[in-house]
Amino acid sequence: MSRYTVIGAGGFIGARLVSALEARGEQVHASRRGDESLFSRDLGCVFYCAGLTGDFDIRPFDTVAAHVTLVAELLERAKFQRLIYLSSTRLYDSLGPAGGDEADRLLLDPAAARNVYDLSKALGENLVLARSDGRGAVARLSNVFDLDPAASGFLSDLLGRARRERRIELSASAPSAARDYIHAPDVIAALLAMADQAASGVVNIARGENLSNRDLAELFAEAGWRLDLGPDRDLPAPPVCQTRRLAALGVRPRDARAVIGEILGGL
Repeated sequence: MSRYTVIGAGGFIGARLVSALEARGEQVHASRRGDESLFSRDLGCVFYCAGLTGDFDIRPFDTVAAHVTLVAELLERAKFQRLIYLSSTRLYDSLGPAGGDEADRLLLDPAAARNVYDLSKALGENLVLARSDGRGAVARLSNVFDLDPAASGFLSDLLGRARRERRIELSASAPSAARDYIHAPDVIAALLAMADQAASGVVNIARGENLSNRDLAELFAEAGWRLDLGPDRDLPAPPVCQTRRLAALGVRPRDARAVIGEILGGL
């Protein structure tokens, strides 16, 4: 039996990790906000899942505290064997279609107010990679989706609406806007593989393929739903996440198209 600590265990990914580790018979400490025992116990392998997503723009100081302050305190004061820091593939966005490789040098504008998310995640990554004496790794997650009501994000919200609506209005969504979607169970499998195999550096946890809103509308139409998208507009091409490092860990996420079709078929 190994010892694990999940920080942010009250969140969607954190809670899933706790359940998966307990199902394996591991010793798990599910840490939540204000847990002072983090600095007095042996944490074992730490999954750092704390963070803000949709409300980061209106809670910038909480965002920095979650993404940087606590992880800095852990690196300075806590006892642990490994620390896996959950970050985001949105850090590649400013690179456009040329981005998406873990070795890319990021371009982040400190004057852009909304970049508090990207900049704080990047600083958290830097601390884990450069100040952990080789014990840290970074998991950059793409757009995680699931039918679970606790899941958030564009596609998760869309699937939730599909339970109640057959025709869904998305007038603010451009048909050509595209994202890399990965199903939550594949994310959990990838994080466990990173821990089990002592992965180092940065690993993209992504499918490696972008689906546009137009693609989603076609998938929903095949299953009997209708998505009414807004007018198209000129959007920068998104990065394409590389997944070689993830594949080297033995994890190959399922095609989001197949997963979406199965979910809709069960509604």
